Amino acid sequence: MQVMVGWRRSALVRGSFVLNVVFALYVAVHVVAPPRLLAPRAALTLLHDNLTASPEPADYSAEGDLTPDDPSESPAPPTPAPTLQEKVYPDLHTCHTPTLTARPALHGNHWVLYNYVPADTQPACNESVTYTTHADFTFLDNVVPLVERWRGPVSAAVFAPGGDFNSTLRTVAFLRTCRPMVAKHVTFHLFFPSDHMPTHVPPTAHLLAQRPSCSAPPPFLAAHTYKRAHNLTYPVNIARNIARRAAATYFVLASDVELYPSLNFIPFFMDMMGRQDASRAPAPTRRVYVLPIFEVKSGLRPPATRAALVRMLKRGSAIPFHKFVCPQCHKVPGMKEWAESNATDSVNVVMVAKRHPPYHHWEPIYVGTHLEPLYDERLTWEGRSDKMTQVSLNTRLL
Repeated sequence: MQVMVGWRRSALVRGSFVLNVVFALYVAVHVVAPPRLLAPRAALTLLHDNLTASPEPADYSAEGDLTPDDPSESPAPPTPAPTLQEKVYPDLHTCHTPTLTARPALHGNHWVLYNYVPADTQPACNESVTYTTHADFTFLDNVVPLVERWRGPVSAAVFAPGGDFNSTLRTVAFLRTCRPMVAKHVTFHLFFPSDHMPTHVPPTAHLLAQRPSCSAPPPFLAAHTYKRAHNLTYPVNIARNIARRAAATYFVLASDVELYPSLNFIPFFMDMMGRQDASRAPAPTRRVYVLPIFEVKSGLRPPATRAALVRMLKRGSAIPFHKFVCPQCHKVPGMKEWAESNATDSVNVVMVAKRHPPYHHWEPIYVGTHLEPLYDERLTWEGRSDKMTQVSLNTRLL
């Protein structure tokens, strides 16, 4: 689940993901499947059918009963079902783990400083999931609760035009010094338009050597920003694509910085990859695992378990994400079934769904791989509907 908390924001607490103990994971419609993929209802039935058919009883034979067993005629043991990873992601264990080396690159009309401030630790590409996100420096306070819940690699693209570059450096230095979890897990990529460049870009070592006072006012509280003074739009999809391209793991979760993930999601998800795939449907060429998102009322702590989230939903202290802004954008198939299902402390697929009416405006947040389409960079945060074309392209890949 994800929530908006931090030093300065106590307004709307946003939850993302069906909580901790069980995410309501879906194999979504913009998952590419072969032509013979079963219909959703049939696929769902098969997904949860873990029983094997009983053999037909053999005709009784007294003579046969008295004949000693011939080991050479014993039936071969059944071949175990492949794991989800073996069936859908056979190349997971041969992926390459890149080094977090700082490098500049020109991305359209933006300069990008990839891995400008790398995380102190880096897991192998097949051992974790990278949370890819984006912000400007005024929203980086959200990185703290995000990484404390995620406890794994985070790839953050930060928009830092002109004078906001120095404010961003001060904010990153503050967070790394005062919140060790940020230094351990978060890699920052800074980017800015080629016509709004900073006056000076110091080497990374200069920033890493800084030790700001943790009792001083956090730099992200600054009221003045270069972006606002120059009336710049926020290139949200450029930021999303930068963060995702830079992710160093096989699996990625592209999300927003104000959406806080469920506790223990990474080990639960990787455990699911190692379980047998109960579905008898052929492996699709692409799957994604969609996580429902919720908003929690201001002043309330984010729920730590699925049961706590369900109670908050029943009381009205939690609601589906953007319920009063764009309800069709996050109308999730099977939400009622998920809320009423018996959950365990694990991540499970509870429904196979497609992005068909009435869910054709769905803008899901999901775990996927680097094979999924990137976001349409013509769209900005201010224009909204910024995920729609990416989801539509995924759908057309069916």
